[in-house]
Amino acid sequence: MMRTVAGATDHVVVVGAGLAGLSAALHLAGRGRAVTLVERADVPGGRAGRKDIDGYRLDTGPTVLTMPEVIDDVFAAVGESTADRLELRPVRPAYRAVFADGARLDVHCDAAAMTAEIERFAGPDQARGYRRLRDWLTRLYRVEFDSFIAANFDSPLSLVTPQLARLAAIGGFRRWDTMVRRFITDERLRRIFTFQALYAGVPPQRALAVYAVIAYMDTVAGVYFPRGGVRALPDALAAAAANAGVEFRYGATACALERRAGRVVALRTDTGERIGCDALVLTTELPDTYRLLGRMPRRLLALRPAPSAVVAHVGCRAAKPETALHTILFGHAWEQTFRDIIDDGHPMTDPSLLVSRLSAGDPALAPAGRDLLYILAPAPNTAVGTVDWDATRRAYTDGLIATVTDRLPQLGADAEVLHVMTPADWAREGMAAGTPFALAHTFTQTGPFRPANTVRGVENVVLAGSSTVPGVGVPTALLSGRLAADRITGAATRPTGARIPGRPR
Repeated sequence: MMRTVAGATDHVVVVGAGLAGLSAALHLAGRGRAVTLVERADVPGGRAGRKDIDGYRLDTGPTVLTMPEVIDDVFAAVGESTADRLELRPVRPAYRAVFADGARLDVHCDAAAMTAEIERFAGPDQARGYRRLRDWLTRLYRVEFDSFIAANFDSPLSLVTPQLARLAAIGGFRRWDTMVRRFITDERLRRIFTFQALYAGVPPQRALAVYAVIAYMDTVAGVYFPRGGVRALPDALAAAAANAGVEFRYGATACALERRAGRVVALRTDTGERIGCDALVLTTELPDTYRLLGRMPRRLLALRPAPSAVVAHVGCRAAKPETALHTILFGHAWEQTFRDIIDDGHPMTDPSLLVSRLSAGDPALAPAGRDLLYILAPAPNTAVGTVDWDATRRAYTDGLIATVTDRLPQLGADAEVLHVMTPADWAREGMAAGTPFALAHTFTQTGPFRPANTVRGVENVVLAGSSTVPGVGVPTALLSGRLAADRITGAATRPTGARIPGRPR
């Protein structure tokens, strides 16, 4: 039996209008709760942030959307549909991979198209291995989604189910790279199905294979881009929430909690408002959460933050239409990349980059005749790194742009740097260890071992967001909001698991 908030839960205050907070608000409103959502910024989005500069419309957070079924479930919580609020377009190819030796491979989510592309790139044996890998990734997803990703845990014993045995039997608790290597031996090709370990904050040689589910999301389920940019997603969720009766308090920062008999009875904001509540959902950064609660969790091991990133937003002359929306530039020294940023704490000596040409997804994001580029370079967080980012920002950014234009000469003509975020900037925004990727997905920070979404000693406070279950990413942030709502109301009777092609709802 899942632990839930006892007593009245008629009015719930949600702190933070990021994806997790918006998801929690919509699920709670759909279950009959009165919801007040408090957000320190003037717009929704949280980590899915935005800036408008000289006619460019920047997404400062994620640019890759997967698992639209999870988005569907959030809108469905209040009887709406994604299509009524948001135009999501499939990205084809999902990615283009460009290797240091000049070889290129387009990543298709369609099985036949990807099989043909891999056969061209690496031969028929690797293409057959891909089909087996695709089948394994799909089985992995089916086994772990409802019981591991989209589940609340009251203790590690909650994990001991028949599903756990099935997950172990198909290799979910082995190493990610080891399992992919069973199917694909081409070293460059393996990167396509393991680079997502960067999101998890663990090298693929050390990451649990359960996180290969991210490769399923990217390479099987599909990649999408919304008209208007990723900012259109929180805007659409907020509009649906307002229509469902959620009250918003923008420009208000949570600064104190009032407690009585082990419960929070009100939230105070820096605007002087006191908002009474029966239950509270906190999606704040962990340091702010612990400060508000006045308590730190008891853990045997210190929390380990994920690596960070430098993100450069660049305007340039428009490239040819066939230039991909998302391109991954792989350096020669792939394994060294993880050692550089995770173990040694310095920038990549041989950079591997994500280059998103966002104006390919929606030309309205840039002025006429211009492209908007989003260049993401994984970087050490401030806990392990020793870089003076403020001093090196310009030189490092220039180096990133030079790498991109050298490897992708069709991009970067007449470049103008619009905005740059470094680990130092993320830290100034309150993100622990200067990383927007929250906590690394190590074994001791996975599933029931990740910081729980319940708080010992406070009966009616629930956490949501990337630092709690299930973890980092757009789908998981949305799921964390639903899991928080479940802690308050009990699990919804309507099935909320994401659809898998061929699986009935």
